[in-house]
Amino acid sequence: MKKLSLLVSLGLAALSARAEEALTPLKVEFPPPVLTGTPVPAKLGNLEAPNTKAPQILVPAGVVNLAKGKSVTSSDTAPVIGDLTLITDGDKESEEGYFVELDRGRQWVQIDLGASAELYAVAVWHYHAQARAYLSVIVQVSDDPEFKKDVRTLFNNDDKNSAGLGAGASPTYLEKNTGRVIPAGKAVARYIRLYSAGNTANELNHYIEVEVFGRPRA
Repeated sequence: MKKLSLLVSLGLAALSARAEEALTPLKVEFPPPVLTGTPVPAKLGNLEAPNTKAPQILVPAGVVNLAKGKSVTSSDTAPVIGDLTLITDGDKESEEGYFVELDRGRQWVQIDLGASAELYAVAVWHYHAQARAYLSVIVQVSDDPEFKKDVRTLFNNDDKNSAGLGAGASPTYLEKNTGRVIPAGKAVARYIRLYSAGNTANELNHYIEVEVFGRPRA
């Protein structure tokens, strides 16, 4: 009993120490702004107000981009333009050759981190050379590669439930070079799946880069 009590005490002490560790603001590197096209007016009921300030995300030491170079799969196995490897290659520019274009309708991309990790944020860049809004943007995480169980939704701007995954209250937003940095709330998961269903410029789906900030489980 004494040995068990000691182990429990040590475990609680370790958890307490981890909970009290120093936190610092997450630093995300953004590409330079490049607007080459005429913005398409977005008449959407849940469109985010201009110049809305992004929330500050605090992270402990050891948090890195776990998605860099990781395997990506998709509902569209033959992209119209580009290759799925572009999504995790570290390049965030918006010119041709930096993005993958998926077919019309609801599509998803999925990143396998290789192991479950404690997640703090997911950053996504769709296509930011034109001020457009992507529709039915949903970001989910799970330890199930088929996303049939233990699914946690981090972001959902599909306010009309067009994708059939539930109506969301997150705002639709105009794409910028800063992408969208989404808090993950220390969710523990191995897989990240991101949905979209076209945009206000056309019916296609685009991804430039996805970063997943977290650290391996202790």
